[in-house]
Amino acid sequence: MKHPITPPPELLKQWEDAWSEEREHADVLLVNAYAAGALAGADAELEACCEWLDGVGDLEQQLRSARRPKPPSLKEQALEAMREMQIEPCIINGVDTNAAVRAKYDTIRRALEALPDD
Repeated sequence: MKHPITPPPELLKQWEDAWSEEREHADVLLVNAYAAGALAGADAELEACCEWLDGVGDLEQQLRSARRPKPPSLKEQALEAMREMQIEPCIINGVDTNAAVRAKYDTIRRALEALPDD
């Protein structure tokens, strides 16, 4: 009988390879096995909670988002990078020497904002 929380075959193969290369380091295998079991158990618990909350407003989605946040999309990362590199006016002899650079910056920012969210 297969246990309901079983690591995928690829992960088992990875552990087997690590075990054969480092037999004297059994702690590596045990730590990996424990971490995988803990994560699988947490995933199973999250799924059970979400199933229980199914149909109760948007609580299921809120719980899932809070417990398994998605990393920022490439668009979000790019916009954040643009916000961090604001180009300030550089006035020399009454002329803004950064005007052309800021115009290009604004074009790139607007293009990023126009991209659909993933």
